Amino acid sequence: MPREKPQNKGVRRAKRESVVPRKAGRDRASAEQIPSALATEIDRLREQLSRSEARIEALEKSAHEDALTGLLNRRGFERAFAQTVAYLKRYGGSAALLYLDLDRFKPVNDKYGHAVGDVVLQEMARLLLGSVRASDLVARLGGDELALVLWNLDAAQMTAKMRALEALVESASFEVQGAKLDVGVSIGGVMLSASDTLASALQRADAAMYARKKERRG
Repeated sequence: MPREKPQNKGVRRAKRESVVPRKAGRDRASAEQIPSALATEIDRLREQLSRSEARIEALEKSAHEDALTGLLNRRGFERAFAQTVAYLKRYGGSAALLYLDLDRFKPVNDKYGHAVGDVVLQEMARLLLGSVRASDLVARLGGDELALVLWNLDAAQMTAKMRALEALVESASFEVQGAKLDVGVSIGGVMLSASDTLASALQRADAAMYARKKERRG
């Protein structure tokens, strides 16, 4: 039998060398792709988290904000009022609760419809927000009932502020179809204490508001 010729060692070495670099090259390419893919996934998750946080913020805002006027709604006002009383209890200071009820508002709704009444409420919200400080609270509790919490004033200053707001609304121009609407507001106010609850404070302010409404009618 003819003897098998030994394979050329140079050829075998060349084959091994030609295989190893290709495998190492693939490993390096994969290693480079992993960080890139990871960075892409992180960016995607960050964007998803940002969208989720925006949706949560919008939901929280809608839960505490009146859709028509942009003021606090009753739920939002209840939470803010509780924070106000907690601050008074811990740090002291002074704050007043004002309760507002529109005068002659029902005839506007009856004559012109609720769409016009909504415009009046929006204008009222604009007037009130423009007349208080950023630290004060303005809320629509329901219908044409509005409430404010004003910080750092005494009883005399509270009374002066209530009268100024009543005069502001009386002088405001509420017009529809060229006719001026006869709309006013009666305001009752009470100084808050650290022992107040929203129910007790609103009851006192509501009684003060009705006394003021009767006085204005007289």
